[in-house]
Amino acid sequence: MIQTYYKILIIGLILVSNQSAFAQNKCDSLQRYQFPDYRNIDTSVKSRYSFVDFSKNNYTFYSDKSPNFSTFYTKLSDLEKTKKGKLNFYHIGGSHLQADIYTNDVREFLQLKWPEAPGERGWVFPFDLAKTNNPGNYEFSSPNIWKAYRSVVHKSNKYDIDYGVLGAMISCSDTAITINFNYDRTTSKPPFNHIRIFHNIGEFPYWMHFGEDELLVVKTINNPNLGYSDVYFCEDLTSFDLQFQPLSQSVPELEIYGFTLMNDLPGISYSSIGINGAGLYTYLDCKRFEEQLTCYPPDFFAYSVGTNDGNVPYADFRPEVYKSNLEKMMKIALRANPDCALLLTVPNDSYYHRKYLNKNIAREREVIIELAAQYKMAVWDLYGVMGELGSSRTWKNNALMRSDLVHFTTEGYHFKGDLYIDGLLKFMDQMDACTKSIAQ
Repeated sequence: MIQTYYKILIIGLILVSNQSAFAQNKCDSLQRYQFPDYRNIDTSVKSRYSFVDFSKNNYTFYSDKSPNFSTFYTKLSDLEKTKKGKLNFYHIGGSHLQADIYTNDVREFLQLKWPEAPGERGWVFPFDLAKTNNPGNYEFSSPNIWKAYRSVVHKSNKYDIDYGVLGAMISCSDTAITINFNYDRTTSKPPFNHIRIFHNIGEFPYWMHFGEDELLVVKTINNPNLGYSDVYFCEDLTSFDLQFQPLSQSVPELEIYGFTLMNDLPGISYSSIGINGAGLYTYLDCKRFEEQLTCYPPDFFAYSVGTNDGNVPYADFRPEVYKSNLEKMMKIALRANPDCALLLTVPNDSYYHRKYLNKNIAREREVIIELAAQYKMAVWDLYGVMGELGSSRTWKNNALMRSDLVHFTTEGYHFKGDLYIDGLLKFMDQMDACTKSIAQ
C-alpha cells in the first residue's frame, strides 16, 4: 500500500478545485450528495480487496448542512489556493494511533502536497523513553533512566499525575538530563523554530541548554500556570539536543508531558494522539487535556476511540455511557475552538478475546450517528467499509489484520491510510458541489 500512496503523490492530486472533474453533481444538501465509490484508490486495490465496501468510504452527514465543516472546507480551500495560513488536525484513539502508521500516511499526504506549505509536526512524545512503542516517524533518545507513566496503567488519582493531551508522562531526578529528538522513517519532516515543552507546573527550576544550537535560541518564555516553556530559534531545525540542569539541590523531579514542534510556515499539522489500551474514559481522566488542547487549538478533530470501550461482553457494554463520554470529548474540542470540524469514526470490526463476535461496535455506531446528527458533524464508518460484523476475519485472511483480530498488519494500516485519504478527498468534492449549488 506504500506504493499506492506514492502513486497518489506522483500524479499530483488536487485536494480541491473549482473545476473539479470529480464533483459528481450539484446538490443543496450534504445528505443527498451522490458519492462515487472511488476517488483515487488504485484499480489493483479495488480488485484485490473486493470484500471492502468502498461505497461507504466517505464522510456521511445526517444533516443538510454542517456549519463547522463548511468553515473547515473554506479554510482548507483557501490554504490550497493561496498557500497561506495554518490548520491544526488532531486524531485521537488507542493503540491504532500510538503506532501512528496510517495517520502518518495522511500526514505525509497533506504536508507533501504543497512544497510552499509544509506545515508543522505538532505534538510528539518520547514513548521510547517511556518503554513503549514509539511512532516510527520520529525518535527520542536519552542517556538517562526515566520513570514512565501512562494514563491507562498508572491512574491519575492513584499516582497524583495530571496528564495532558498525550495521556503520558516521563520523569527523571538526575542532575544532568539530556533528551535528543530526530525525525526517522518519514518523508515529511517539517522544520521547527519554536518548541513548546510541557513540563512541571509552577516556576520551572531547571536551566535548559540546546548544545550546539544554543546560539540560535532567541528567547525562552516560561508559563508557570499552564506548565510549559516556549523556546524560539532564529533558524529552522529538524532535530534538537535538549539538556536540563536543576537550579538548586532541592528541586522536584523533571516531568515531561510532551512537545509541540512549530514554525512560521503555512500548512497543516497532524497530531496523532494514542495510548495503547485507551478508551474515551482514559482521556476524560487526563485533568490537563483541555487546557493543553487550548494552547494549540484544533481546526479538525477526528475521534477514533471505541475499540477498547466496546471490548467487553455484550451485557456489560453501556451505550449511554459511551455516548456521554464521546459527547464530553467532543465538547472539549468545541470549547477549544467552537468552529472545529469533528469527524466521528466508527471503530473497526474486531473480535472479543479473539473468538467472540463483537456486537458492541454496531451499538457504538448507533450512538455515533445520533451525536453526528445532533451536532451536525460527519461520520466515517470504518466498520461499514470493512464489511461489518465478523469482517475482521476476512481482513486477516487477506493479510490486513493480525491474528488478534483487533489490530491491523503494517500493510493493513497503510491500506487504512489510503481509505482515509480517499474519504477526505471525496468530502472536498462533496463540499465543492454543494457550495456551487448554493451559490447558483
